[in-house]
Amino acid sequence: MDTLYPTTAVHTPRELERLVNGVPTSDGAGVKLLRVLTQDLQRRLDPFLMLDYFHSDNPDDYLAGFPDHPHRGFETVTYMLAGQMRHRDNVGNEGLLAAGGVQWMTAGRGIVHSELPEQENGLMQGFQLWLNLPAKDKMTTPGYRDIAAEQIPEVTRADNVHIKIIAGESHGVAGAVIKADTAPLYLDVSMPAGQVFEQPLPSTHNAFVYVYRGAINIGRQQRKVNAKQMGILDTRADHDGIEIQAAENSGFLLIAGQPLHEPIAQWGPFVMNSRDEVEQAIDDFRAGRF
Repeated sequence: MDTLYPTTAVHTPRELERLVNGVPTSDGAGVKLLRVLTQDLQRRLDPFLMLDYFHSDNPDDYLAGFPDHPHRGFETVTYMLAGQMRHRDNVGNEGLLAAGGVQWMTAGRGIVHSELPEQENGLMQGFQLWLNLPAKDKMTTPGYRDIAAEQIPEVTRADNVHIKIIAGESHGVAGAVIKADTAPLYLDVSMPAGQVFEQPLPSTHNAFVYVYRGAINIGRQQRKVNAKQMGILDTRADHDGIEIQAAENSGFLLIAGQPLHEPIAQWGPFVMNSRDEVEQAIDDFRAGRF
C-alpha cells in the first residue's frame, strides 16, 4: 500500500561525476539491449558489475530470450517494468517475473538457469543488475527469490513523487531486500516535472542513476541526465546524499552500495577473486558440478 512520507533533508548533495550512454549489444540467444554498466566501470562502481536495460515492443528483439546458462560468484537482480519472463534453474526453482516484479537470484557456488519471455508480442522493458558477492560468500548455496510487484514497498508523497523501494531504505521505509555486506540501495523513482527528490547516502557508497523516462538535474550544479543515460555520482567524505530535480516528467533508478574493495576476476558469467578461481568455475561447470 502507498504511504505518505515527508522528504528527508540532504545538507550537502553529491554532484554528477560523469555521464555514460551505454553500448547497444545483444545477449542470450539474441536479445537486444543496452549495456550501461560495462566491465571497465566495475571498480569505479564496486560492488556493481553490470547493468543492462532492455526496452522493445518488437518481438524479434526479445523472443529468443536467455536459454540455459551458468553463473557463479555474484547475484543477479532482474526488475521488470513491462512484460513477462519465466525463470527455471537446475536447483528446482521456477517463477514468473511479471511487470513491476523483481527476481533476486544468488548464484553462489553455481547455478544454471533460463529466462524466457512468456509473451509473443507487446512491450518488454526492464533491467538486469549484477551485484558482486564478497569473497566469503562466493561459494555459498545458490538462492532464488521472486518478489511480486505488490510485495515491493512504495511511498507516494504529497507532491506526487513516487518511490518503489526494491532494496535498502527510503523515507523511513525498508525495502523488499536488505543485505549486510554491500548494503545495496535500489529505488525506482517517478517524478512530475519540477519536483525535487532527496535521498541520504553514506559517503562511502558508490552510487549512480539511470534515467529511463524524461530527464533530471543532479545536485546544486543542476547537471542534466537525459533518458537512456547513466549518471555516476561523485564520492566525497563531506557529501551526505543526492538531490534530484525533474526537468520533465521522469522515471529513474537510483542504485548505491558499499564497495567490497576486493579483486575482481571475471570470465563471462563467472565473477571470482582470482584467475585460478575462474578457471575452477569453468572446469566445474564443464564437469557438471554446478
